[in-house]
Amino acid sequence: QVQLVESGGGLVQAGGSLRLSCAASGLRFTSYVMGWFRQAPGKEREFAAVISWSGGATYYTDSVKGRFTISRDNAKNTVYLQMNSLKPEDTAIYYCAADRRILMDWREYDYWGQGTQVTVSS
Repeated sequence: QVQLVESGGGLVQAGGSLRLSCAASGLRFTSYVMGWFRQAPGKEREFAAVISWSGGATYYTDSVKGRFTISRDNAKNTVYLQMNSLKPEDTAIYYCAADRRILMDWREYDYWGQGTQVTVSS
């Protein structure tokens, strides 16, 4: 079965950096677009970034542009989210997701990881 396993979350001070990883198995990785989403307490899950099948195209929500970078290593079936200049408002559970289409609506994604907590202290 398909499994997406996130790692790399933690507690960091404002201005710091974290790198999230998501290892995929049970699917043909190069056939899937990979997205990162986040959900803060009491808020709806929201789109953060998405990367196309080959990694040639990336899209970001405005609030993370210039600070976050999504990338993928198709040889390792892994997608990454490099997060720099972190802010307290970035605090959330971060999820990776897979779908065959480039989408920004979390409701449309086929597969999800369990999430990893990112906490940014001020």
